[in-house]
Amino acid sequence: MGQTLLQIEDLHTQFFTSRGVVRAVDGVSLHIDAGETLGVVGESGCGKTITALSVLRLVPEPGKITSGRILFRGRDVTKMDDEEIRDFRGSDVAMIFQDPMTSLNPVTKVGFQIEEAMTAHNRFSASLAKTRVVELLKRVRVPAAPCRPRSSS
Repeated sequence: MGQTLLQIEDLHTQFFTSRGVVRAVDGVSLHIDAGETLGVVGESGCGKTITALSVLRLVPEPGKITSGRILFRGRDVTKMDDEEIRDFRGSDVAMIFQDPMTSLNPVTKVGFQIEEAMTAHNRFSASLAKTRVVELLKRVRVPAAPCRPRSSS
């Protein structure tokens, strides 16, 4: 097995509502090694999205992670301060939400949006980001990949 990338141990995420407590995530545990891919399936409302939002510490109010550990490369995400969590979200993890209108701007070229995300946290220079975007778009068979990283203007 490879190095542990993500480990979730007995995660509980709850929503405190006027009608009582909703246990959205109730004891989830999983382990993903570097290089592995995990698909999470289940019926609507079973906690898939809230589990992912918990990993990113983006659970909306009135929700709260009430117990468990989320370890990313050995660091406990639940104990990160605001600066650490911003850096974590900007450089280590990301989420593409189910609603495409909240993920990508339909009037801006997709490559430009990916490039912008790569350079926003100074992880890539502009020229390296453009090269990497073209590689990634070719890998997923986007037509005319070399034309996609250009500015939207």
